[in-house]
Amino acid sequence: MKDLFYNYIENLQDSITSKLEEIDGSASFKEDIWKRPEGGGGRTRVIENGAVFEKGGVNISGVHGKLPASMQAYFKVGDVDFFACGLSLVLHPKNPMAPTVHANWRYFEMYNEQGDIIDQWFGGGQDLTPYYLFEDDAIHFHEICKNACDAHNPDFYTTYKERCDDYFHNSHRNEARGIGGLFFDYCKSTDSMSMEQWFDFVTEVGDSFLEAYVPILEKRIHLPYTPEERTWQEIRRGRYVEFNLVHDKGTLFGLKTNGRIESILMSLPPHVQWVYDHHPKPNSREEQLMRVLKAPKNWV
Repeated sequence: MKDLFYNYIENLQDSITSKLEEIDGSASFKEDIWKRPEGGGGRTRVIENGAVFEKGGVNISGVHGKLPASMQAYFKVGDVDFFACGLSLVLHPKNPMAPTVHANWRYFEMYNEQGDIIDQWFGGGQDLTPYYLFEDDAIHFHEICKNACDAHNPDFYTTYKERCDDYFHNSHRNEARGIGGLFFDYCKSTDSMSMEQWFDFVTEVGDSFLEAYVPILEKRIHLPYTPEERTWQEIRRGRYVEFNLVHDKGTLFGLKTNGRIESILMSLPPHVQWVYDHHPKPNSREEQLMRVLKAPKNWV
């Protein structure tokens, strides 16, 4: 399973970065092949200062070795080995009318002293973070997410949409990071779903990513915007940074397992603001977004 999934994310990385370079038309992804001293490595691809993308990363990794003591406590296990692989991406367009997007699809195994698998699971999802709310964009993104889920289980979309709303939430500000999507984790073999069926589900979601995001991006990247709208984008990017550094489990896992810091923090945008006690003007488009972030909606 780990070889099958790693081969999948290698090919998915290629298809996503090729399409994004085509859309940008100016910048290309810089590739960085790296090795982890404890075992494994990855292939980081970053695009910067393009015509469309101010910053973006599409990374894959496959790492293995002894599970650190801090993560043993987290997973409530003893001295075990692990293997983890996944694709993680974050794209920050320059135009504030175009949303930031994040996605991650991953697979994890743990082994006993004899090298036997004692646990394995899939996880992942995709979510959208707009700076200005276009309801048809939110509906489109969620419709694609729902279609991918419905092909496998009619309950998946509702369940994983709610988990996304719960997870990507800046509890210290009582607001969502964005307008959500899907979030699933610890997808294990059960009587109703085998690991092969989970593989089919996760890869269907991964394959749907470009269909979910590219039409939105292409509609918004040429819209006009003002310096004030750019300032709002940078303030909201600050909230994105806060979530990734305070709450995100993937960031925590990377830091706790001696992950590659450049790859872990590639999700952070280059231009961000923190304005003291900032509040949008009443009845503005900025306040319209905040109302949705305070109370998640059902888009489909």
